[in-house]
Amino acid sequence: MPANDVEELVRARLRTLRRSLGWSLDELAQRSHLSPSTISRIETGKRGISIDVLIALATALQIDLDSLLDVHGNDEDVVIRPVPTTRHGATTWPLSRPTGSTVALKMRLVPTAERREPRVHPGHDWMFVLSGRVRLTLGEREIVVETGEAAEFSTMTPHAVDALDGPAELVMVFDRDGQRAHLHTDGA
Repeated sequence: MPANDVEELVRARLRTLRRSLGWSLDELAQRSHLSPSTISRIETGKRGISIDVLIALATALQIDLDSLLDVHGNDEDVVIRPVPTTRHGATTWPLSRPTGSTVALKMRLVPTAERREPRVHPGHDWMFVLSGRVRLTLGEREIVVETGEAAEFSTMTPHAVDALDGPAELVMVFDRDGQRAHLHTDGA
């Protein structure tokens, strides 16, 4: 693919990612520490894309440079090959791309000596228990969610999810605010 075509593809991806997140030029500028006019000129092709600016934008948009620069027409745009990450008794596999307004992941929890600390953040969570049993702490309530059951709740209520009696596997779906809280903190 010619260099001009690659640059135009990257510009389109940047603009589409920003819009899909519902961010204005000002919001992306604040997150990337670039000016709104710089971002506008990049998106419209009136400014070249330097590597330092590309890194700042990719970081702010929470996407890796490989995805942003990929020009191959293979199945990578359709098939997701999750790579597990383990932290604090939870293993997660991303089931969606980092570009959507919602995030899906598979999670495997093992019982731990200490219960997870309930957290509060903007957003909404949905989960489905594939196997095992989990305790959903939701404010003052403790709810046992069994295999084959789902739960949906506002994340403005203090919440935590712990495995009961053995390992549990679940699928979780949450919005961008939920992604930041669940994937970038110690708890689930």
